[in-house]
Formats: sequence, C-alpha cells, structure tokens
Amino acid sequence: MFGFKKRRRRRLRDQPFPEAWRETLTAGVPYYRRLPETDREELHGHIHVLLDEKNFEGCGGMRLDDAVRLAIAAHAGILLLHRETEYYPRLYSILVYPYDFIVEKLVHHEDDPLHVIGEDVLSGEAWAQGAVILSWDGMLKSVKHDRDGYNVAIHEFAHQLDMENGPPDGFPYIRDRALRADWARIMHAEFDRLQRDVDRGRATVLDDYAAEDPAEFFAVATECFFEMPRRLQRRHPELYDVLRRFYCQDPTTLW
Repeated sequence: MFGFKKRRRRRLRDQPFPEAWRETLTAGVPYYRRLPETDREELHGHIHVLLDEKNFEGCGGMRLDDAVRLAIAAHAGILLLHRETEYYPRLYSILVYPYDFIVEKLVHHEDDPLHVIGEDVLSGEAWAQGAVILSWDGMLKSVKHDRDGYNVAIHEFAHQLDMENGPPDGFPYIRDRALRADWARIMHAEFDRLQRDVDRGRATVLDDYAAEDPAEFFAVATECFFEMPRRLQRRHPELYDVLRRFYCQDPTTLW
C-alpha cells in the first residue's frame, strides 16, 4: 500500500507543469517569484500531489478556479520544500470562503457540553479532524502585503504540521534528535520571552497573538520566518535557526 502511494506521488510530481499555471503563480504568489528554479520545480511537484489528494471546496458562494487552488496549494507546498513529507496526512479538505467567516465559541461543561458563549470572525482555521478553512479575501491580503509577517495560509498549514503528531502544542514531528532537543529549549524560552514583552507593552517582531499559546507561537513564528526573515533572524537568532533547520530553508537568501 505504502509503495503504491509513493509510486503514485512520484508519477504526479513528474507530470509537466502547465505554463499557464506558472504564469498564475508568478502573478499571484510573491514568494514563488523569489524561489530559485530548482525550488520552483520541486514546488510544482508538491502542488500536483496536493491538488490530487486534497478536496478543495468553495463555501458561502465562493467559486473556485485555478488561481485559488494554485495559490493555496503553493503556500501549503512551500512549507514542505526540501523535507520528507506525507503531505499533511490528517488533512482531507480545504474549505474556502470569499470573506472572513463566523464561528461559534463553545464552552464545554458536563451540564451543557455545547453551550455557545459568543462568536469569532476568522480569516482561517485548522481542524485536527481534517480540514483547513480559509478566507480568500484574507489570502489576497496576505499576498498583497507579503512582508508584514501575516499570511493566513502559511499560518493554518503550520498548524497542520503541528497536528501531525497529536494535538497542537507548538512541537511538530521532528526526526532529528538534536533538533528536537534544541526546539524544546529554544521555543520554550522564546515563548516565555514574548509573553513577558507583551505583558510589559514592548514592541515585538512577532504579533502579540503568538503569546496566546505555544501552538499559535509556532504558527506566527512560521509566518515571520517566511515573510520577515531578516528581522526575525536579527531579533531572534536562535528561533530563526531552529525554524531554518526544521523547514530546511533559509529565506534570508531570497530577500
């Protein structure tokens, strides 16, 4: 079974990448334009696999076309470059709304296990049960302002990486023993540092939302790693280094 999956994915990655798709990515995904050609070729293969294996569904009147699917698949694939991957094994569906969407906030209590306490308006959400939900308007804002450390697709797909080995906790599956040890030490220290800075009102490179919990810290740090690599490296060199080792990429070379 696993051998069949590998062969099928290899065939998908080896498929020619349509020139029209290249043009769509060049126009719509700034990070794609920065990649060297060898990385683009690898990304093309990942896009083929993601488009084949994941279900893309429009919600709230959203109509999906190649531009939408390609942009989302490209952002998901960027996080997989140069790494062994199972292509987000817990992810089955990518749901796309035209604008931000509303979710109910629930509180779990033995007397009323699904008590609604309010609503949130979101641009993205990642579910352990197998879905990523994205606002296309949020995606467009992400690519329009591609150096501000905000990218809704990168954020939510980072959550999916985090959940490959269990509940989201800011500690994704890491094969390398030395990196696992460094990750635990550095991420804990950097998360504590950010919480102190936020509590004291200090300006930070990372968005304050990263101080919510370790899972959000990892997702926000990933956004900054790809969108503001030089600032992140300058202010948080150890954090940048463990992300560079985990993602097997150095975005500072692309800016």
